Amino acid sequence: MSRKIRILGVAVLIFCALLAFRTTGEKYFEIAKSLDIFATLFKEVNAYYVDDVNPKKLVETGINEMLNQLDPYTDYIPEEDLEAFSILTTGQYAGVGALIGIVNKKAVITNPYVGFPAERGGIRVGDEIVSVDGKNVQGRSTSEVSSHLKGKTNTEVQVEVKRSGQKENLKFKLVREMIKISNITYYVMIDDETAYIKLDEFTPGAGKEVEEALNKLKKQGAKKLIIDLRDNPGGSLYEAVNIVNTFIPKGKEVVATRGKVPEWNRSYTTLNNPVDTEIPLAILTSGGSASASEIVAGSLQDYDRAILVGQKTFGKGLVQTTRQLAYNAQLKVTTAKYYIPSGRCIQALDYEHRKTDGSVEKFPDSLKREFKTANGRKVFDGAGLDPDVSINADQYSIALIELAGSGLIFDYASKFCGEHEGPADFRSFRLSDGEYQKFVSWIKEQKFSFGSETDKKADDLIASAKKERYYDDLQTPLKELKSKMDQNKSSIFLKFKPEVSKFLEQEIAFHYLLTKGQIEAGMDRDAEILEAKKILSNPTEYKKLLSLN
Repeated sequence: MSRKIRILGVAVLIFCALLAFRTTGEKYFEIAKSLDIFATLFKEVNAYYVDDVNPKKLVETGINEMLNQLDPYTDYIPEEDLEAFSILTTGQYAGVGALIGIVNKKAVITNPYVGFPAERGGIRVGDEIVSVDGKNVQGRSTSEVSSHLKGKTNTEVQVEVKRSGQKENLKFKLVREMIKISNITYYVMIDDETAYIKLDEFTPGAGKEVEEALNKLKKQGAKKLIIDLRDNPGGSLYEAVNIVNTFIPKGKEVVATRGKVPEWNRSYTTLNNPVDTEIPLAILTSGGSASASEIVAGSLQDYDRAILVGQKTFGKGLVQTTRQLAYNAQLKVTTAKYYIPSGRCIQALDYEHRKTDGSVEKFPDSLKREFKTANGRKVFDGAGLDPDVSINADQYSIALIELAGSGLIFDYASKFCGEHEGPADFRSFRLSDGEYQKFVSWIKEQKFSFGSETDKKADDLIASAKKERYYDDLQTPLKELKSKMDQNKSSIFLKFKPEVSKFLEQEIAFHYLLTKGQIEAGMDRDAEILEAKKILSNPTEYKKLLSLN
């Protein structure tokens, strides 16, 4: 009987092997068939389509549409885009060290990086770039202006700018150098014992920067620490591991990756001795905290090493690898999912099962699984990281959203800075009632208008009344409704003064002192910072949040 079972077992194995071979063979045949169809179709279109076609553009459109069926992180990178991709992943390039944006059709400096040629030379936020090396760049795109500013290290470039409050244009002679954008935009002691670190990037060196900042802050008396990962989209997985290693012992798993290729599956553990395994730690999170930010926050949460304060994170549990293609092109492709120490994957969107219309949904609650932290606290997969202490995100009025999007707050901040000396203390910087009224009057002079959802519905109501021939009967009340809505809109900036003035004050502070000024102007009314500071100051509450209740 046992011999028959062995024979049957061998037969089953052979059948499975043949089936697998057939399935693999069929798959490769389908690939070859599809590529052959694509190549012959392209040749026919190129040869016989009524108008001339751009082969490169046509093929890239096909590639991008194909990749759009996967996930938003799998990208085709043609040779001409490699420099921009390298800057994004390494944070390095040769130039003057300034971010440029288009504000009301003007190419302006939106962020001169601290310590680099533009900032050292005296260029400020809000300066409109008029010319570069004598070439007028007004009306040009940011990429065109940026290309003129970049160049070989140790070469000179002359930049002419128009500054609010100055009658004559200003000229600056700068020397290009290698720019390495810092991952930490600001760190400071926010009281005698509590330190704060704002981490915006995960490019090479992020772990070392966090370690150095922490050591400096501890010398200043830091006994508690807040790390701000809000709206940090992530970056290098290795740097995420290095940052976690700052706070947990050597030899601990931080993250594991698993994908289709078994030999690429890896477990990433801490390799160095930590800086501090005891300092009470709070991580600030938001819906914009993703990828490497979630590895840091999630691993420290799983080890009960830190409390998370803020909002649920984005939920990106996917890992990308760059693969070399022909003709110096590259493919950034999702190759694995990552799993943090509790065993959970926090990926929120299910790209594998798209709906018939191509849309992607979040994993349903019924499929979410329960995991445990080191102390036995319940945590869940499939939807980002849940904070230990939830703080509602700021809800802005449509008026402020559209005003900020219009660039007028940025322009007014430039105007304000051109007319006033910077305040001595940005933490207490507030606009007076008179200064705020000047801003409101200036906004009216710019003829700013915005459309709310209520406006749209009122217009739809009027259109429906006209279509159904009720308008003559309803004309008077409808006109009264529109009139009241217009009156309400005219006083909207007085109605929403607290939120508008706060936004404007932080923008003005950024114009003066960049990220340092912006953070300081909002620190004493930042709900997440205030809550984290309160909890860290209460050891009993802090330990309770990290223990199994």
